Amino acid sequence: MREAGEIWGLGFSPSAAGLLGQLHQAGLVHQVAGTGAEPSAAVVLQQQWSHARGFVVVGACGLVTRLIAPLLQGKDQDPAVVVMDPAGRFAIPLLGAHAAGAEQLSQRVAALLGATAVVTGSSGAGRLALDGFGQAWGWRRGDGDWNALMQQASQPDRPVAVLQQCGLALWAQLDAAQGLELDAPVADLVISDGTGPGCRWHPPRLWLGVGCERHTSLALLERLIDTNLARLGLAGQAVAGLASIDRKGDEPALLALAAARNWPLRLLSGPQLAAVSVPNPSAVVAQEMGTASVAEAAALLAAGPGATLLQTKTIARAETGETGAATLAVAAAESQWAPQRGELHLVGSGPGSLALLTPEARHTLSLCTVWVGYGLYLDLLEPLRRPDQLRLDGQLTQERERCQQALQLACQGVKVALISSGDSGIYGMAGLALELWLAREAADRPAFAVHPGISALQLAAARCGAPLMHDFCTISLSDRLTPWEVIEKRLVAAAQGDFVVALYNPRSLGRNWQLGRAQELLLKGRPATTPVALARQLGRVEEQVSLHTLAELPIEAVDMLTVVLVGNSSTRAEAGRMVTPRGYPGAELA
Repeated sequence: MREAGEIWGLGFSPSAAGLLGQLHQAGLVHQVAGTGAEPSAAVVLQQQWSHARGFVVVGACGLVTRLIAPLLQGKDQDPAVVVMDPAGRFAIPLLGAHAAGAEQLSQRVAALLGATAVVTGSSGAGRLALDGFGQAWGWRRGDGDWNALMQQASQPDRPVAVLQQCGLALWAQLDAAQGLELDAPVADLVISDGTGPGCRWHPPRLWLGVGCERHTSLALLERLIDTNLARLGLAGQAVAGLASIDRKGDEPALLALAAARNWPLRLLSGPQLAAVSVPNPSAVVAQEMGTASVAEAAALLAAGPGATLLQTKTIARAETGETGAATLAVAAAESQWAPQRGELHLVGSGPGSLALLTPEARHTLSLCTVWVGYGLYLDLLEPLRRPDQLRLDGQLTQERERCQQALQLACQGVKVALISSGDSGIYGMAGLALELWLAREAADRPAFAVHPGISALQLAAARCGAPLMHDFCTISLSDRLTPWEVIEKRLVAAAQGDFVVALYNPRSLGRNWQLGRAQELLLKGRPATTPVALARQLGRVEEQVSLHTLAELPIEAVDMLTVVLVGNSSTRAEAGRMVTPRGYPGAELA
């Protein structure tokens, strides 16, 4: 199963440049060939076959099939190959659908370009691709006859028996997981940190705490780790990473081991390690390092909350051809813990219509394994969710709980989309999620990204004309998180400054007087005839937009699903449209 390497975009069609350019700009393909004076796509395909993680090819399936046929090495060695038609309508996972991730790659390509992924394997039939699905949960694939397992899974009269011994169990809630025999005493597929018979997925549960003398040899470290993992019956694929004291951050063998095994190296300070209770503290180590434990304390800290020691400190000394000495401890996370594998994406889903979802947001949703959000917002996105993606619904007022849940899952090695309506950075979840993310130690932070969406403010303005052509501000009338005294100061300042004002959260059953007070304050700074737009249920079937004046604002018609746009002193309504001039009367426009 190939996890490293670049994804290449190759062109065999005159229209390839435009399609591959979009994919390259979005970061989905890292290199492009076959669209100019560079080496031909066929040459690059042959040269990069053993190194690349995948290829997205614009051209004919027959041509690509003939080119790759002599290069095929085996299901576990070949890269993913996705073929697109020259019009960019379809993305076809031609090779490496599950093991190499071609199905997922085709879905990401399709989401980004507005195309259709033509998936014909297990995923296309709404079933879990058992030989590939674990990657989405941060797992690594172990030994077993995976071809036989997939053949068995294709036969409806032979259900696959699954036994899970550790790791996240949320996957069993997937629509695509239906039909599997779970918690079977004799299993065809085992999810575990241990070695043994059957096909195995290994969650990232193990953290290896390592201490060593200066200039300890790499061979000694490898022998120490491999011997102890084998003795404990633990799989190397279940190792999430290495941990040690920060003074070992320049140790050549430790760095080489991390690079060779593709294990992140977490470095911890002496005071951090000293605060951990361990079974084998050492006064000698304490005097030299400022902490009584390196290996045991580092393993426990790196394995996250609820970690336990599976192997207390054990020592290896140099044998023939080796130098130095090292200690090893093995800790197990409570479920799994791999922040370096996880990703937290803050996605703005727009006002509601899928037509208003940005291509970047659509692409991100296709990438993420778990969607977390308020149920109503997830309902609007439901047509885009695949059977192998899980939605976790939250309550409207439980924003902090949703953020904590999403961040925790990302720390466990999962790609998570935390969804807000509109733009997640405008009265959405981005700020709270970022605060919680920043509160964690740097090594316990998964990747974090904010993906903007079209805000209700923008769509309301577009629907009623052009009211935001001059300086404007937004004010939320909800005093749940902001004292009303502060809100009043902002309203007064907006009135005095003659801003166009967008009012969010204007009125609810429990807050039915604030909008009237806002109207009163704004009238002190602008004419009674100032145009006001009420935009309700934007981007949805029930959408309503109406124009009024500030003095005759129909307050009873406003609710929490309404955005109120109040013009400035120069805004006017004409021909059913609301417009704010770009400059004030007398201003000279270039």
